[in-house]
Amino acid sequence: MALPQLSEEQRAANLKKAAEARHARAELREKIKNGQVTLEYVLDSDDPAATRMPVRALIESLPGYGKAKAAKIMDELEISPKRRVQGLGLRQREALLEILSK
Repeated sequence: MALPQLSEEQRAANLKKAAEARHARAELREKIKNGQVTLEYVLDSDDPAATRMPVRALIESLPGYGKAKAAKIMDELEISPKRRVQGLGLRQREALLEILSK
């Protein structure tokens, strides 16, 4: 499938939209890190910044969790490294809450 040919205006608009989405996810990760937003909120939210966040980034945003712990948890729960929050199943959500709420 060939990529569509975009005008410079369309290209600039798409780049701006992507930058805004990255900024919103970064703000959400910072709020999670500071304790202003809970894990339950992110998992139940319909905010695009929350639903499109990779599960790995969500876990790494929690205080006390880094890349190694996040990878171990995702491996234990059989969550794909590329899975986003909106793609989690009900059992995976419940398991994440159970493990990360300790």
